[in-house]
Amino acid sequence: MLRQLKRAVLLAALSPLSRQVRREKLTMLGARKLLRLERAAARLRRAGVAGDFAEFGMALGGSGIVLAHLARRDGRQFHGFDVFGMIPPPTSEKDDAASRKRYEEIAAGKSQGIGGDTYYGYVENLYDVVCRSFAAHGVPVDGSSVVLHKGLFADTLPGYADRPVALVHVDCDWYDPAKLVLTTLADRVPSGGAIVMDDYHAYGGARTATEEFLRERSDFAMEDGDNVILRRR
Repeated sequence: MLRQLKRAVLLAALSPLSRQVRREKLTMLGARKLLRLERAAARLRRAGVAGDFAEFGMALGGSGIVLAHLARRDGRQFHGFDVFGMIPPPTSEKDDAASRKRYEEIAAGKSQGIGGDTYYGYVENLYDVVCRSFAAHGVPVDGSSVVLHKGLFADTLPGYADRPVALVHVDCDWYDPAKLVLTTLADRVPSGGAIVMDDYHAYGGARTATEEFLRERSDFAMEDGDNVILRRR
């Protein structure tokens, strides 16, 4: 009974939109992670921190839809990055055995999606599917306020204009893409801005990339939780 009550309180704290994308099975993020994202955005708004919102690793687009709404509310741009297809393999020696096992399961066609649905990496024309979901939730991909970048981060990040980024959501599992995003965007995060690492507690590569970054960048402090938040001092 207590667990059910806590869950009800948690869900009630979420925005209606976050509850909706969860009901529609558009995000793998749990309620706690979504709530931390929403609260990170609210904190930026209160502090007047300028800059885009960006997400790396979009899956079916649920958390991106939430972030795009929050960005539009504040007059910001939202930029989403993904290959919009099969996730690339972990290629670093810093990726752990759990990461490699997870990729082998995905590559073998054995991964299940949310609630038994088709795993997003097996969905044909995933980019078009995600675009339709954004439009259906009132944040169409217009190339201006909402921009999606299709391809490997190494190929698409160089084309992302040198703009401040107030909130970065990194949900890309493996070491190489996580480290690339962290090192590329760190200097563009203003004081008070935040980088949210979704996979810190799930995959060794993402954890190692985060810990290396924190050793290199004393101007960022870690706030632990279901999804780790790195705040720029």
